Amino acid sequence: MSGPVLRAEGLGYSVGERALLQGLDFGIAPGAPSFVIGPNGSGKSTLLRLLHGLLAPSQGRVVQAGIGRQAMVFQKPVLLRRSVTQNIAHALSLAGIRDAARIPAALEEVGLPHLAHRPARLLSGGEQQRVALARALALHPDILFLDEPTASLDPAATRAVEAILARAAARGMKIVMTTHDLHQARRLAGEILLLHRGRLIEQAPAETFFQSPASAEAQAFLRGDILE
Repeated sequence: MSGPVLRAEGLGYSVGERALLQGLDFGIAPGAPSFVIGPNGSGKSTLLRLLHGLLAPSQGRVVQAGIGRQAMVFQKPVLLRRSVTQNIAHALSLAGIRDAARIPAALEEVGLPHLAHRPARLLSGGEQQRVALARALALHPDILFLDEPTASLDPAATRAVEAILARAAARGMKIVMTTHDLHQARRLAGEILLLHRGRLIEQAPAETFFQSPASAEAQAFLRGDILE
């Protein structure tokens, strides 16, 4: 597929009279991961939920092309009071998938086969996030949304999650991810979307964005300045 897998057309989202996102027009192409960055409160998480369909737009629409199954992983994983295996099995059941072989394969993919029968909620934060990733990957999604999945993790756990995502992207899975970690974006992103005050300021290949940002806002953001 050469065209975008997702397209925002006049996309906006408001709560009462407060516009969290407004006038977004862009496409997200297949291929390397797309990272959404921006200051706190810029609308990153809201945008991800709109693209995934968890929220309905107040204005405009999200158009999907050629996407089959999709999944989402949040900053703080929501796990059932069950074993790791049962958490993944529950997700497969909700999706109507009856292929138990996907469970050990997903746990192998995230490096947790030895924890298959442990209570998921008793694991460390990094292990819980990898369980959440296994649960998502077991669905074999065409597109995986991630909302700051490493924000609460230590460096070792962060690198473990990044390695999992890099392997998934190398297999052709489209990843759309928010992050506040610019070093992480440099390591993983194929393209960058910069949000500020609910508007898309800049969208560019990652190398171009970090080496020669086009907008004054992007230049200030990369310097670490507070955007007004």
